[in-house]
Amino acid sequence: MTDSTKTESLYHPVSIGSVSIGGNLFLAPLAGYTDRAFRSICIDRGASFTYTEMVSAEGLARNSGNTERLMHRAENEDLLGIQIFMNEASVAERCMPLLLAYRPTVIDINCGCPVPKVVKTGAGSALLQFPEKIHQIVSTIKGCCDVPVSVKIRLGWDARSINYRETTDAALSAKADMITMHARTKSMGYSGTADWQALADLKQYVASRAPHVPVFGSGDLFSAEAARRMLLDTKVDGVMFARGAMGNPFIFTDTIRLLTEGVQDKAASTRERTTAMLRQLHLMGEDIGERLACREMRKHATSYLKGLPHASQAKQELVHAATFAEYEGVCSRLAEESRTDL
Repeated sequence: MTDSTKTESLYHPVSIGSVSIGGNLFLAPLAGYTDRAFRSICIDRGASFTYTEMVSAEGLARNSGNTERLMHRAENEDLLGIQIFMNEASVAERCMPLLLAYRPTVIDINCGCPVPKVVKTGAGSALLQFPEKIHQIVSTIKGCCDVPVSVKIRLGWDARSINYRETTDAALSAKADMITMHARTKSMGYSGTADWQALADLKQYVASRAPHVPVFGSGDLFSAEAARRMLLDTKVDGVMFARGAMGNPFIFTDTIRLLTEGVQDKAASTRERTTAMLRQLHLMGEDIGERLACREMRKHATSYLKGLPHASQAKQELVHAATFAEYEGVCSRLAEESRTDL
């Protein structure tokens, strides 16, 4: 087998339960970032599958309008994973009627969020300490519907309690259809280095017990080359881009080209970045209005403009931008300044 053939085979369809997905490059759920505007931008640039921001199962059970808004599909979003978080199976059961009304392609259970306000409720990474609860939650959801269920975990609570095999066993014994692991502990948060060796072990472990269940990797994926390396080194079935996609939806197109053609693309130009950013801003405005969209877009703008020439001044101006026209003016000037530098 040639190196070219090996590279080509890294990008491929994936089956999650009864659902077939055309590629294996997913956008991970990320609170405050993966709203439907950003998901739409990522789909246009090659994301195979996208997940909502974390949705509170308790909020759904209580019929919270703000919670429901997180589950609205983008116009180009034929497939959609809805990620929910909860502390026990009874909450999952109560939220199911409303959740299913939004026709999720996959239901994802968050067992990995390290944020204190989530963990202190017994949800997110707190579940890593109680594999039996993970089993109960998966089993309950599987008993309520025929939608495939994926589970997102971490290595464990801390370095002294690495238990990803145990939590995976709990999920698989309840018939989970997919496992994703962010290869850090809860205690690490997003610091340090993701343990890709553990990802390789997890893939091998799942393959020996449930070979039909795909394993996805997450952690330290900030470039197409990193995604290629994870796929080669760990043999996981696919990758989930999270922070690496923020302000860089081009990472999907770049990775597809690298995996299928062996071509390493140049970084997106200033014009390409500002065009994508403005498109996201306008899509966001359709959902939450111009003023709020301009305010929410500031955190995304910082990522889109990172490393660009003349970006410092543009970022300062966008902190105060309150209209689409102001954003467009800053972006137009930035693109022009970058063009004259050539």
